[in-house]
Amino acid sequence: MAGLTEFGLVNNSSLRSVRAVVQRVSQAAVTVDQRVVAAIGEPGLLVFVGVSHEDTPETAAKLAAKLWGLRILRGEFSCSDTAAPLLVISQFTLCADTRKGRRPSWQGAAPGPVAEPLVAAVVSSLRDLGAHVETGVFGANMKVSLINDGPVTLILEM
Repeated sequence: MAGLTEFGLVNNSSLRSVRAVVQRVSQAAVTVDQRVVAAIGEPGLLVFVGVSHEDTPETAAKLAAKLWGLRILRGEFSCSDTAAPLLVISQFTLCADTRKGRRPSWQGAAPGPVAEPLVAAVVSSLRDLGAHVETGVFGANMKVSLINDGPVTLILEM
């Protein structure tokens, strides 16, 4: 199968783009230092975003448009159809390269000064489209709680 190694693992070298793990949730919250900093208390999407070195504001806008129109809510609706909220959390570990050894390499992840404005661009683009967006705290140690609805979990790459 194209893109898989002989061990059935994804060949991360071909995945040099913004990545998002999207989960359909009944509710979700993120806590920093034992304080809830963001939450969605109704059905919507929890989105973890990992930014690579090659990503641009245009890539961020494409991801936002995809998230806004993605028809994975109950009844095959999208957030744009139902005004469902999104909780967006940065997660550089999505850019890990795990092909060699037992320790992931983080070299594929953009450094904070590059990644933070691009995650913010995803959020800003979503809001420009009319989305209600909550966010985690960039670079913080976050505790994420969620009730996955389905479960439905997708991996997006732009």
